[in-house]
Amino acid sequence: MDERPEAELMSIPATPRASTPEILTPSGQRSPRPASNPKSTAWTPTSLISPRFLSPIGTPMKRVLVNMKGYLEEVGHLTKLNPQDAWLPITESRNGNAHYAAFHNLNAGVGFQALLLPVAFAFLGWSWGIICLTIAYFWQLYTLWILVQLHEAVPGRRYNRYVELAQAAFGERLGVWLALFPTVYLSAGTATALILIGGETMKLFFQIVCGPLCSSNPLSTVEWYLVFTSLCIVLSQLPNLNSIAGLSLIGAITAIFYSTMVWVLSVSQPRPPTISYEPLKSPSFSASVFSVLNALGIIAFAFRGHNLALEIQATMPSTFKHPAHVPMWRGAKVAYFFIAMCLFPVAIGGFWAYGNLMPPGGILNALYRFHSHDIPRGLLATTFLLVVFNCLSSFQIYSMPVFDSFEAGYTSRTNRPCSIWVRSGFRVFYGFISFFIGVALPFLSSLAGLLGGLTLPVTFAYPCFMWVLIKKPPKYSFNWYVNWTLGILGIAFSLAFCVGGVWSMVTNGLKLKFFKPN
Repeated sequence: MDERPEAELMSIPATPRASTPEILTPSGQRSPRPASNPKSTAWTPTSLISPRFLSPIGTPMKRVLVNMKGYLEEVGHLTKLNPQDAWLPITESRNGNAHYAAFHNLNAGVGFQALLLPVAFAFLGWSWGIICLTIAYFWQLYTLWILVQLHEAVPGRRYNRYVELAQAAFGERLGVWLALFPTVYLSAGTATALILIGGETMKLFFQIVCGPLCSSNPLSTVEWYLVFTSLCIVLSQLPNLNSIAGLSLIGAITAIFYSTMVWVLSVSQPRPPTISYEPLKSPSFSASVFSVLNALGIIAFAFRGHNLALEIQATMPSTFKHPAHVPMWRGAKVAYFFIAMCLFPVAIGGFWAYGNLMPPGGILNALYRFHSHDIPRGLLATTFLLVVFNCLSSFQIYSMPVFDSFEAGYTSRTNRPCSIWVRSGFRVFYGFISFFIGVALPFLSSLAGLLGGLTLPVTFAYPCFMWVLIKKPPKYSFNWYVNWTLGILGIAFSLAFCVGGVWSMVTNGLKLKFFKPN
């Protein structure tokens, strides 16, 4: 009990509500107030401040007590935010909600890799193809739930990036070594592959629309890459992750539409007369094993976006009463329902329409090869245009972690936010670097099996290990066994899929289409 005179106590100013400084960012937004994290059912000083207690009290006193209740609920549960986060694209704005989470997750989860699923079915057949795709879907849905829960697993801390969570689980140095390469590749490598897919699709769209009226000197493939890259750079000037929610919505809608159109158009056309649903045979047993592993790697590559889950959740406000994991998981469930509605029909419908005649480029190439003269030109052109729009939108969300890394390095050195010109310079530089990599390595988008193996731990293995190391479930409990088993299987599959992907490259004689003038 404080024994100081009452007059002295009354003269002490009230403690202001805790918050981070509101720092003006280049986009004109302000840094968020820190959020609170853990749930508690224990008695608190606010337990007596209930509506029944407040009912006989006059309005002014009631307002004071309600404000005091809100303050007491947050004191002791404040998340310590790094002031530098207010300057970075991922955490600059924390006005996200469940709708934004659904848009971002759907845009990141459906893309060109879904069009390759019928290629995997050509090696696995009906039964094993459907079984493997179903297991992979629910496995990655479980690991996504783990990442959402671990975002605020430690009281007073929000893990806003995948690498930060890996460092908390595996240690500062080991976490960087394990998580940095696959997450950087999933961001930068996917952006480069999107330039290749988007540029080639723009070229096909132009050929379909223009037809025989095209000029005698059409743009080359590399020039179409440059056109697509320029469009990406213009759109990348949007300042932060929340600001591209509209683009993610466009990407999500176009992904649903073109995924539906490609399998509906394929199924509605007559099947090739020599079609067969027997798995493609290899000359030897070892070759068959490696082909199957490569097909499983393609399925693993179809599920991406886990490297962005924590970043998407970081854009949401979080308080003691309203933690960020609630709207994030609500939006993720909606997104992954639509992802399933896209992936499974494309895989099953594409394999039904083309069987083991499916070309290595996927169902879009098969549609153009077998039915370009049977389908109305307008429908075919619309499908390709939707693919272009989706690639433009996906480029933005997959590039945002790279932009964030560039600006984090700049702000840590200068201790000030990036100006508009510096921010624009980083994004122009990154766009053209991705373009030059795409021109030098035009086969990058065809390495789905190998790349699925390299990045598989981010989606299927690391989250399980993180749960055990951070949440520490009772040793030898069911939860402990499940997560260790899934994590070890994920690492084993990663190594096996990498071997299968390399073998597929070597045996098929990877064609390096370095530079074609036309």
